[in-house]
Amino acid sequence: MEEFKNIFIIGVGLIGGSVARDLRRILPACEIYGIDASKDNLEEAVGMGLINHSSGLEELHLADLVFLAIPVDQANLFLPPVLDAVREDTLVVDMGSTKASVCKTVAEHPKRRNFLASHPIAGTEFSGPSAAIEKLYDGKTMIICEVEKTAFKLQERALQLFSDMGMRLRYMDPESHDRHIAYVSHLSHISSFMLGKTVMEKEKNEKDIFDMAGSGFASTVRLAKSNPATWTPIFKENRENVLETLKEYIDNLNNFKNLLENAEYEAVHAEMKNTNHIKSILKGL
Repeated sequence: MEEFKNIFIIGVGLIGGSVARDLRRILPACEIYGIDASKDNLEEAVGMGLINHSSGLEELHLADLVFLAIPVDQANLFLPPVLDAVREDTLVVDMGSTKASVCKTVAEHPKRRNFLASHPIAGTEFSGPSAAIEKLYDGKTMIICEVEKTAFKLQERALQLFSDMGMRLRYMDPESHDRHIAYVSHLSHISSFMLGKTVMEKEKNEKDIFDMAGSGFASTVRLAKSNPATWTPIFKENRENVLETLKEYIDNLNNFKNLLENAEYEAVHAEMKNTNHIKSILKGL
């Protein structure tokens, strides 16, 4: 299969930078161009060897493949001009955490067939080029949306590249993706941020509280280290689904609170025991 030679990565942080690390291994002859709003990020990415060249949108006519790894609200703005700028045989891949709005944005674009909507279920709480990890995507799931709307030859090459990166492929419509990801990712981040906020506010009066924090607290609050500049747009773009999941979560918290207030400890035990079933669902994670 024909290889991608000139690859552009728009957004050279954790997601885009980790793609670059894998491309170095899988396609050692390719030239990687970076585009980023931060000059410091571009200089760092070049210095680290993540990318070969610092570039701009005006050079997109050189691209065989473009990865868009920027905040989801920015993706909605950038995608149309990116598609305008690329050649007829160039593939543009969006890797954002929400898919419905971005698919709607390009639905009527003349080069819609050049676009592939994807979301790698991978990441850490860190950001920037220095956060990039080789093989971050190995063993992870890549969600592909509306694959039938992408030119077959282009999608075939991209799916092979994802497979070479070690990813499992899963196909889903954009609306289902956004609804499901609100439960398993977006709600987790909100919970982590608000747990961290609650403990930090308590710590103002009780200075020893963090001395008592063990691995359970650390793992639960880990996501609160995530970049708000990334997550605010995600909550904005997936607002309706996030609000639905928050309502259900708050209802469950209130129910648990009521059980404790009423000293219904058998019911408390039953709530936790029923939820223990998640161990079999998440086995191996």
